[in-house]
Amino acid sequence: MENTLLEFKNLVTEFHTEGTTVKAVNDVSFTLNRGETIGIVGESGSGKSVTSLSAMRLIPSPPGIISGGEIIFHQKDGTATDLLSISEEAMRKFRGNDIAMIFQEPMTSLNPVFTCGDQVMEAITLHQKLNKKAAKELTISLFEEVQLPDPERIFSAYPHQISGGQKQRVMIAMAMSCQPSVLIADEPTTALDVTVQKTILQLMQKLQKEKDMGIMFITHDLGVIAELADKVVVMYKGKIVEQGNVLEIFTNPQHPYTKGLLACRPPLDKRYTFLPTVSDFMQENENGEVIDNNISVEEFTKDLAVPDIDRKAKQERLFAQEPLMKIKNLKTYFPIRNGFFGGITSNVKAVDDVTFDVYPGETLGLVGESGCGKTTIGRTIIRLEEPNEGEMIYKGKDIAKMTADNLRIFRKEVQIIFQDPYSSLNPRMTIGNAIMEPMQVHGLLENDEQRKKKVEELLMRVNLDPSHFYRYPHEFSGGQRQRIGIARALAVNPKFIICDESVSALDVSVQAQVLNLLNELKDEFGLTYIFISHDLSVVKYMSDRMVVMQEGKIEEMGDADQIYNKPETPYTQKLIDAIPEGKLEDIKRHLEGKGIKN
Repeated sequence: MENTLLEFKNLVTEFHTEGTTVKAVNDVSFTLNRGETIGIVGESGSGKSVTSLSAMRLIPSPPGIISGGEIIFHQKDGTATDLLSISEEAMRKFRGNDIAMIFQEPMTSLNPVFTCGDQVMEAITLHQKLNKKAAKELTISLFEEVQLPDPERIFSAYPHQISGGQKQRVMIAMAMSCQPSVLIADEPTTALDVTVQKTILQLMQKLQKEKDMGIMFITHDLGVIAELADKVVVMYKGKIVEQGNVLEIFTNPQHPYTKGLLACRPPLDKRYTFLPTVSDFMQENENGEVIDNNISVEEFTKDLAVPDIDRKAKQERLFAQEPLMKIKNLKTYFPIRNGFFGGITSNVKAVDDVTFDVYPGETLGLVGESGCGKTTIGRTIIRLEEPNEGEMIYKGKDIAKMTADNLRIFRKEVQIIFQDPYSSLNPRMTIGNAIMEPMQVHGLLENDEQRKKKVEELLMRVNLDPSHFYRYPHEFSGGQRQRIGIARALAVNPKFIICDESVSALDVSVQAQVLNLLNELKDEFGLTYIFISHDLSVVKYMSDRMVVMQEGKIEEMGDADQIYNKPETPYTQKLIDAIPEGKLEDIKRHLEGKGIKN
């Protein structure tokens, strides 16, 4: 017990809404030791974040209540405290001091009206008896420790003035400011590029080693868990369905849900005809009981790989055609204005002399870190941003020179699916009317009755119920909203779709469903895609060819598999090296490094 740090014993956390009770966490028990990392995995709604918020006593009440169990914190002097039985005032001494938390979205966790330095200093002065000068010195040294560039500048900067990766480091500095025994990290790298994610994970491992911390790392990405965790807790609908040593879980998963999560990540060493999903490994009966399909990951995936000869034959057919779209020397700059009169002092070269073709029926992947220009290319193609120079030829016509009438016709054929489906849907409009609206704008079909029927067909096609027509966006999950966005794009019978980070915010199993759907629709409707993402593994799986971008320019371009297997530039190699693959040799190396016997 001397190594035990945090014990969860039969934890139950409930939410009471409109006469119903939902057990978000239902009889959860596990133990975190000093110097250990536990990975808590599961899809949205599995209860993993509620478990962490329960440990911090941050469950919003009402409607939430921790109705059962214990969370026992063990201090180094042998004192054991049940965090659920002490007063709120007593809990404040533990929260932030002994148990710290890094939240999923640093932009909403940091106060926009205070500088980054002030916010970390506040945490220090709250728990440690330091004057302002000493607190500032400690804050700057923490910024150095988390490898923030120019700590003095970031101390005085506001959250909106720094990047997402830098904001996440500020949050880590704040969490580490009181040298906590327990660090809870709730999806801390989900929104980050793979290269930034890698540095954040390495930083957390370094700090853990130095401080002998226990880390609870919450994520839906099993690749990250494989390289970081010592033990894994798998949650499904509020319950733990499996837990154990990370190597055991990855090599011999017992529960069908765990098998499904492991199988639905896009593999990097081969290309599947479709991605497995959780439903391939388990079903539920009308009572919500899990029915095991009794199939292993190896058995299910053994015949899914696409033979190289089939891929090459498909590519020969694709590239024997005339390109559908030709992008030539495209430049899109954003002016930087300064001074009282807002004069232009310089330009951000978001897209800087980019040239590529897209062939009918192709999926062309655009990949690169945040700020590389990939999203700006997509937005420029459909004239949501205006190009400064270059040509964008679609079916022989330059998009940049189209009149308003021609542009309306063009936008019927070329649609975009945005990254955040919630902000791209009107919250006051039912999803049926949102999908019907572009049909009305383009005068498709004779009347709204026919359009409604078409919408119901589209909802069925994207695996949603036609009865959802009269529901509003807030009534759907992230994955369902993304399907609504896809149905809306399909409503005008397009030929070309730009998918802008359309799966980046989704759980791996929901992501697999949406990627499968996009590929099915491509074959069914003869679509052409530009697929934009910072996730190279997803782009490689989806794409025939891949364009790697950095700072507005193309680093390299070519066959997706060839770029992954033989990258030509150091930048592409860096992107590939940063992907957490979850290979068994990586897991063994990680465990051996911590002295854990396999």
